[in-house]
Amino acid sequence: MAPTAPGARELLGDVLHDEVVQYALGRPGAPAEEVVVHQVRECLRYLYLVSAHPDRLAGLFLPVEQDIDEIWHYLILQTREYRTLCEERLPGGHFIHHRSIAYGDYQQEPGRETAAEEALRWLPLYVEAFGPFDEDALPHWTIVGFLHAQLGLSLAEISDLGGTPAT
Repeated sequence: MAPTAPGARELLGDVLHDEVVQYALGRPGAPAEEVVVHQVRECLRYLYLVSAHPDRLAGLFLPVEQDIDEIWHYLILQTREYRTLCEERLPGGHFIHHRSIAYGDYQQEPGRETAAEEALRWLPLYVEAFGPFDEDALPHWTIVGFLHAQLGLSLAEISDLGGTPAT
């Protein structure tokens, strides 16, 4: 299935996209620009999924790496642009609130099994919107990294988990 979602530059516009990339490049220990562009892309993919599927993903802990969270924080601080992104450019048309919580702390709330199920729930939604996981997405999604490194699943196998999402 071909990806259906717009890209990060399309969602943010050229000016804000370039501004976010420059911000991320200015962080101490920032990776190469190519990696930062992928971080911004995956942050926008995260926000897209939360916006598009509030009935299935609202309030769930979606395990993204710290770099994605930091880019999201930066976007939130651009209050006017962030509101426009949420309400006019993302598919759900609603403001996406942020709550920081460590995954270990989150596991305590619903329990470990529920946290694991919730972490896997969005995988088919990601694939439906953006296509299969690739090497550029891998380092930014905690559960994908775990499945790949710890369980030895290929990106194709990870992309196939969960089958086709229910509509």
